[in-house]
Amino acid sequence: MSVLVPGYVLDGLPREPGGDLIAWDSGQADPAGLEQVRFFVPPYTATAEDLGLLARLPALEVVQTLTAGVDNVLGTLPEGVTLCNAAGVHDASTAELAVGLALASLRHLDDFARAMPEGRWAYDRYEALADKRVLIVGFGSIGRAIARRLAGFECEVVAVARTARDVDGVHVHPVESMPDLLPSADVVILIVPLTPDTRGMVDADLLARLPDGALLVNVARGPVVVTDALLAECASGRLRAALDVTDPEPLPAHHPLWRTPGVLISPHVGGNTSAFLPRARRLVADQLRRWRAGDGLANVVVEPTARTPGPT
Repeated sequence: MSVLVPGYVLDGLPREPGGDLIAWDSGQADPAGLEQVRFFVPPYTATAEDLGLLARLPALEVVQTLTAGVDNVLGTLPEGVTLCNAAGVHDASTAELAVGLALASLRHLDDFARAMPEGRWAYDRYEALADKRVLIVGFGSIGRAIARRLAGFECEVVAVARTARDVDGVHVHPVESMPDLLPSADVVILIVPLTPDTRGMVDADLLARLPDGALLVNVARGPVVVTDALLAECASGRLRAALDVTDPEPLPAHHPLWRTPGVLISPHVGGNTSAFLPRARRLVADQLRRWRAGDGLANVVVEPTARTPGPT
């Protein structure tokens, strides 16, 4: 049995007797021995062409992604193959960026950076995160990590997810409550997976429910938000947005979002930090240990006989 793993992950894995690990990275030609591959770890930035390799792995049993979201894999996953995501790997990095984007936008750090080449002293009184009501939409492991990081900022955290529950001292409201919660939210942080239920979820109607001056932070997936609706609200000056993900993505150079006042954009770097590789290697090593021992895998999103779950 063989395991196909990106070289940058393989370099940090313990080697088993028999040497069943094969290195394969994005864009490379098919390696030898594909017919023996039973466990596949696609590259972190896997393209559609990379994922086409799935159709050429006749013995495949498990796909372990290096991403928390698996929307790009679902359409190419062969029948009978288990799919696991990288829940936990990106919690720290994405949570950091979510809070960082909120702070940067509220405190106008992007405007200060634009003022520097002009030597312009952009002094004014700006918004603080303190005393704000922050609505986290999606309360899986990354949503909870965001809430923990917000704990020291003297803001009120409210959460929404698929099901109501109490987690880590936070009451989580059911997603059906979101329209009623938005009018009192100063900051909304999106961290839901992209599913048929969440695609286009944040539309013109939901955005209109936000109060004037509210900030939308998207560290989920671009298509969760209807881009034209968000652009209209931000172009009017009524709302602000801080986006690590966009629709389309990458955002074309001519797109008006780049030049809309009140919009801060980072190039989908939420999980891609120095914290990524150590956590990715630990996850893959643990999953391989479980798989070889015949134990249950962690982070299972799709089982051969199970249906794909909805947003968490």
